Amino acid sequence: MGAAEDEREFSDFVAHRQRALLRTAYLLTGDRHTAEDLLQAALTKTYIAWGRIDDLNAAEAYVRTTLTRTYVSWWRRRWKGERPTEELPEPAATGVALDTAVAERTDLWDVVQTLPRKQRAAVVLRFYEDMSEAQVAEVLGCAVGTVKSQTSRALATLRERMSAVPERKEEGSR
Repeated sequence: MGAAEDEREFSDFVAHRQRALLRTAYLLTGDRHTAEDLLQAALTKTYIAWGRIDDLNAAEAYVRTTLTRTYVSWWRRRWKGERPTEELPEPAATGVALDTAVAERTDLWDVVQTLPRKQRAAVVLRFYEDMSEAQVAEVLGCAVGTVKSQTSRALATLRERMSAVPERKEEGSR
């Protein structure tokens, strides 16, 4: 296969899978702009290796593995402190009734974002991407037992932290 054919095939792959891959990157990072940077880094690494990838199913697995491993290693070095902005965010609206299910998902997602990177990656791949423990182990480059222990610790932390989240009262019950 020639370079032009490889480039067309890669472009087609990205066009068809970019949204799903960006969603995974967002679930890992919790920030749209950072997710776009992460996906770009993973796609760059994939582009370099594209000539060695024979099967499109293998390409999907390769990109997800690269995405997750880049997330786990890349973000270790990155400072995650405060970010200055020109304007303060708008205060939350008061008196607005929130749907309980949406509020609980929001609380859960906030708590998921506090997990250590490897635990968060295991939870995202296992439950959001619906991968088996073996698939997660392959993506993370570790043993299945490590995936089980990381997932178990993450779930225990989520249960503990979610129990500490104050319950929201419905608008009509005040």
